[in-house]
Amino acid sequence: MAVKFYKRLLAGAAVFLALLLAGCGVEVQVSSPSRGGEAGGNLKVHFIDVGQGDSTLIEQDGHFMLIDAGERDQGEVVVSYLKKQGVKKLDYVIGTHPHSDHIGGMAEVLRAFDIERVIMPAKEHTIRTYENLLDEIAAQNLKVTLPKVGDIYELGDTSFQIIAPVRDYGDNLNNWSVGIRLTYGETGFVFCGDAEKEAEGDIVSNGLTLKADVLKISHHGSSTSSSSRFMDLVDPDYGVISCGKNNDYGHPHKEIRAMLKERNIKSFRTDELGTIVAASDGKSVTFPGQETGDSAPDEAESHDYVFNTNTRKFHLPDCRSAASMKKENRKTYTGTREDVIKMGYEPCQICNP
Repeated sequence: MAVKFYKRLLAGAAVFLALLLAGCGVEVQVSSPSRGGEAGGNLKVHFIDVGQGDSTLIEQDGHFMLIDAGERDQGEVVVSYLKKQGVKKLDYVIGTHPHSDHIGGMAEVLRAFDIERVIMPAKEHTIRTYENLLDEIAAQNLKVTLPKVGDIYELGDTSFQIIAPVRDYGDNLNNWSVGIRLTYGETGFVFCGDAEKEAEGDIVSNGLTLKADVLKISHHGSSTSSSSRFMDLVDPDYGVISCGKNNDYGHPHKEIRAMLKERNIKSFRTDELGTIVAASDGKSVTFPGQETGDSAPDEAESHDYVFNTNTRKFHLPDCRSAASMKKENRKTYTGTREDVIKMGYEPCQICNP
């Protein structure tokens, strides 16, 4: 598998240039360990709303790392958000695995900022989005680091350790996801892309420390991930789910929502809250100005509603008040009850939506 991968890297326009030799374009390096530092200033983790995809910006003391960049049409969204945060250089860019909802917007990111290091797994894919990314990596003569489990990197006064992928997963791209555990003082965050239960089992078997305050729930809250033993060892207080509103996959699945409630894990969802920011002072993690998506479980489900733009009331579609509403005042909407209330509408007292 590795030989095939390196051959593809050498192909040029559609590949990394695998330079284990000197002077031929992009260099692929095996990661080298470094020491983490003590906490000194706040860490911020931005779970960027890119719809049905993933993108996370990590910043600490003027140092920045980006994990994934959503679909191709989200590249501009990610670049704009990073610029608003003052990003000029990214110390690390991690493409967890070659699915378009994770690496689609990354080529645009590479064009917009100075990049110190790109980390991607040694797994190729045939989609044009992936090939475009490899073209951009080659064009900019960037160094590509293959993730090695156990290696540690510094980001300002924080550090992260590679925890996945552990082995060759064949054609299961999700299980190739680069996984990291980020630590800052006494606090921790775990990110594993779309890793499924098989890969999680291997991560558990590594014997590395997984405990974290915050877990980016894998695979957008799919029931194919978040296995019991993995969740036991991470044991997070908070779970963040990146998914699109009314997405075609039903993410997050009801099994995951139930599991989070049973484990008393406070959850945040980008489809409900938009971009989510977590902050750590090295001793505790907070989500300033944001409420958890599980604070009102009955409100978190998407439903069809009818608005009366005159009275500012909202109704269920079969409510008699909705049926008698004037056409010019009637507006339909699909979303969560919480979102409707945030828009300034009050629930009808008859149908109690």
